[in-house]
Amino acid sequence: MSRDSNYDHHISIFSPQGRLYQMEYAFKAANSGLTSVALRGKDSAAVVTQKKVPDRLMQASSVSRIFQITPKVGTVVTGSSTADAKALVQRARYESGQWTFDHGYSAPAKVVAKRMADLAQVNTQSSGMRPLACISLIISVDDEEGPSVFKVDCAGHYLPFFAAAAGPKEQEAVNFLEKKREEMPEYTSDEVIRTAITCLGSVLGSDFKGSELEVACVTGTNGKFTTLTEEEIEGHLNAIADDADA
Repeated sequence: MSRDSNYDHHISIFSPQGRLYQMEYAFKAANSGLTSVALRGKDSAAVVTQKKVPDRLMQASSVSRIFQITPKVGTVVTGSSTADAKALVQRARYESGQWTFDHGYSAPAKVVAKRMADLAQVNTQSSGMRPLACISLIISVDDEEGPSVFKVDCAGHYLPFFAAAAGPKEQEAVNFLEKKREEMPEYTSDEVIRTAITCLGSVLGSDFKGSELEVACVTGTNGKFTTLTEEEIEGHLNAIADDADA
């Protein structure tokens, strides 16, 4: 048994090398789920993730990793634990509702991301708690700051991005998105969605059907967080295929 194995019994114990092993295990669990991508353009933001129904007898519409937090803010949650994802979303909705009650207007994506990151960080300080094994990508189109993408991880980091990814193929997706960085600020809503789908297909090396993806977007400052139907996703997949053949 290695010396460091004695330091992974509690979340609040540092190893002599300054590592929190329980946090490393949490990140490993959070990145063992499905790959997700978030992207923002000129006046829109979108999230795309894989959709896998674990049991053929389950109703497919009940399986989702994309959630609405407020009418204009939504998230995709990546991780191995569906229960943790739903707990995170439920708390985010509560905090957003409290903000609206206190301030008289809907909570911006930045406020939601910061609050959820603060709560995640608290979970790293007590041996009586454990971090949620999930990473959330939050999108919105803010009245003042325009399209927003925030990434909140299980350690309590939160940062704004032009585009972000989470899951097993995160690094491959980031490499793909970095090549599109200069073009992103001028992307239309359709281009944002199609670039995110193309990114996911590229890193996973597969062609998708509409039933194998989940897509949601927000367009314009008055736009609502909307989840696309299977038929709408098929339309974008057909457009991507037509562009590839052209």
